[in-house]
Amino acid sequence: MYQALYRKYRPTVFDDVVGQEHITTTLKNEVATGKTSHAYLFTGSRGTGKTTCSKILAKAVNCPNAKSNGNPCGECDICRGVDDGSIMDVVEIDAASNNGVDNIRQLREEAYFLPTMCKKRVYIIDETHMLSTGAFNALLKIMEEPPEHVLFILATTEVHKIPATILSRCQRFDFRRIASDTIAGRLEAVSAQEGLTLSHDAALLIARLADGGMRDALSLLDLCASHSKEIDTQVVAGAAGLAGHEHLFDLTSAIANNNTGSALAIIDDLYTQSIDLGRLCEELISHFRNLMILKSATKPEELIVALPEEIAHLKEQQAQIKMPAILNGLTVLQETLGRMSRSQNRRTELEMAVIRLCNPQLDTTAESLLVRLEQLETAVKTGAICIKAGQSGSQDAKSAAETGNPTKPTESKEKHDIVSAPNVTDTEDDFNSSEPNDEKQLIESLTVGAVPMQEWSEVLARLAKTNPALTGTLRGSSAYIQGDICLIDCSDQLFFTLIRQSEVSKTTLRDALFEQTGKRFRLGPYKKANEPAAQQQTDPIDELAKMVQDAGLPVEIK
Repeated sequence: MYQALYRKYRPTVFDDVVGQEHITTTLKNEVATGKTSHAYLFTGSRGTGKTTCSKILAKAVNCPNAKSNGNPCGECDICRGVDDGSIMDVVEIDAASNNGVDNIRQLREEAYFLPTMCKKRVYIIDETHMLSTGAFNALLKIMEEPPEHVLFILATTEVHKIPATILSRCQRFDFRRIASDTIAGRLEAVSAQEGLTLSHDAALLIARLADGGMRDALSLLDLCASHSKEIDTQVVAGAAGLAGHEHLFDLTSAIANNNTGSALAIIDDLYTQSIDLGRLCEELISHFRNLMILKSATKPEELIVALPEEIAHLKEQQAQIKMPAILNGLTVLQETLGRMSRSQNRRTELEMAVIRLCNPQLDTTAESLLVRLEQLETAVKTGAICIKAGQSGSQDAKSAAETGNPTKPTESKEKHDIVSAPNVTDTEDDFNSSEPNDEKQLIESLTVGAVPMQEWSEVLARLAKTNPALTGTLRGSSAYIQGDICLIDCSDQLFFTLIRQSEVSKTTLRDALFEQTGKRFRLGPYKKANEPAAQQQTDPIDELAKMVQDAGLPVEIK
């Protein structure tokens, strides 16, 4: 009867285990010297050899013909019985389905009986983290005072779920992810024994997809062997449902060029080919990670996960994409992958993400804003921003377009009157207003007639109850009253940042003023007449849009 490759080539002695030499060497020494512990904990990701080493250890401590180096003989009745599961003294328990306190109570009752054939009664508890709290408590009792003939081997992928009381009574061994080169070498050896022709690139691709797990790699090789006896990267991609690196490069280029139509067409083509969109999103994340590493690391070839033929193309593509765009892509794709696992329409989730990446102006996250600023700076440096002449607008703007000398846009009357207008609504504050051209006139309007506020300390006391963080930025500050405006003199620039960007901060401060004085005040910065006004930090994109609006001219970014 046919046997799966991962079962057929499962190691039977410690020397056959690959990639875990730091563990097998220790276990062999303990067996050879007779200093084995009463409890072991094997932890690590799936397919790294936890259960395999558990069975080998069970054979080694019971084998009557054990070798001097600690390996079992593999030929006696006990070794064969452990391999086929016929030995009653070696019990393998699946904690995922036997996780109740009653199951552990039964184990405790049986553990006190002497073994029938072996030296030790061995209990291998797989997926130990699935045990209930009551089951862990029941297991703890026998692990505290175990019989001399009992050996516990616990295996888990989530060691953080194991109680500390259990951990402290075990020898812990952490199984590492197996290196891709090591997995590829093992796959080539197995392929040679099975009569398969496996290319080196295909072996590396399988190893990359296995993510450090030998079992997953052998299972994928088994699947590829069902497709063809000659296995190359195309066979592996078809068997694993991969989009292929050509599609990944094309899709990334479409995103970098803001070509939404082309990006959506690629996704539609892959969807028509029944490519798993969840796997496609994972591939995109890995692709963007490779671009990030190439831009950041001094020796990126040692860190990226890519075939040799892809590295040159990756280097070309990373030179065309800025780091903020790469980081923004990783952020959006990671969020999308999480939503896709819960969504009923995974295609829509991925398409939404691609549209966001192709159109940064639709996204308001910090990463997207950095991308937009990067694009604007590039456009300014290359001279790609130009103003079309011949459009409706002021005569000065037309002259500027003809001569190439830009004119300073004139502020509208409404913006000059933002402080002194008597009918401005409560929500309008001078913190958010743009500085007018006649800066001296504004300073005088803010300082002439401004009276120091005597109740400012009481206002801060009230503010401390509702917004202590904002109050901390107002230490050593003072306030002045000019009509319905409260002008604040503060040396901490964080205060002005909070007021401009946080509606909550602004509201709590104005509420504290109202509670103390019974009047509603607008807010503004206090500026002394002999000091230059602080230059407000404005978004370059908003500033450019404002210039165009004032001039009445459109802007074209080529």
